Amino acid sequence: MCGRFVSATPAAAIADYFDAQPPEHELAPNYNVAPTTEVYVVGEGTTGRRLRVMHWGLVPPWAKDQSGASRLINARSETVAVKPSFRSAFRRRRCIIPVDGFYEWTTMPGASRKQPVFIHSPDGSPLALAALWEFWRPPDSDPDGPGLYSCCILTCPANHTISAVHDRMPVLLQRSDWTTWMCSDSDDADLHDLMISAADDALVLHPVSTSVNSTRNNGPELMVQVDPEPIGEIPGQGQLL
Repeated sequence: MCGRFVSATPAAAIADYFDAQPPEHELAPNYNVAPTTEVYVVGEGTTGRRLRVMHWGLVPPWAKDQSGASRLINARSETVAVKPSFRSAFRRRRCIIPVDGFYEWTTMPGASRKQPVFIHSPDGSPLALAALWEFWRPPDSDPDGPGLYSCCILTCPANHTISAVHDRMPVLLQRSDWTTWMCSDSDDADLHDLMISAADDALVLHPVSTSVNSTRNNGPELMVQVDPEPIGEIPGQGQLL
């Protein structure tokens, strides 16, 4: 899954990279983006691509409230076309979530706690994560009143690089695939061809500080490579974990 990522590139630079119109308001750099926070989303509009701000955690239009959003941050590519929470968005509301990289946690033999790692492109360019979006309005509310735009990230089986730390990874889209993914007229066969594991050399990773474990911590230092936690005995136990 993908449950924490970095979004620190300025909106203007993201809009330029994706050839999109800038958002109505800009988010502050966030080096520890967690579910249910606001994130940037690239989508196709009537006048071209547009960078928007949405809530991370999908809220289906039939939901009674927003309480389930924290559970719908990811959608499995293998079942997204049939799952009730995602199938409508998959057919009509596909988008891209641009990120500077994402975090995963892995269990190191003998370590007392999981080791976080930062995963990013080799050249530091933004990653285009395949995503879905929805619009939700509270039941019995004014049909012309405000609502909530929300999104989720698609995942697929991990490639060889990522399998060292997790069995799943986000679906990464190549620049040549962006239009096909976001176009409402794309057929299922073309879409499923895009929902595959990225090439093994598409991503690199390195261990980072356990400070990223807490969402209260936020800053570029969270992405800096560190030495992994030393292997040794866990206090109070006579064997390695």
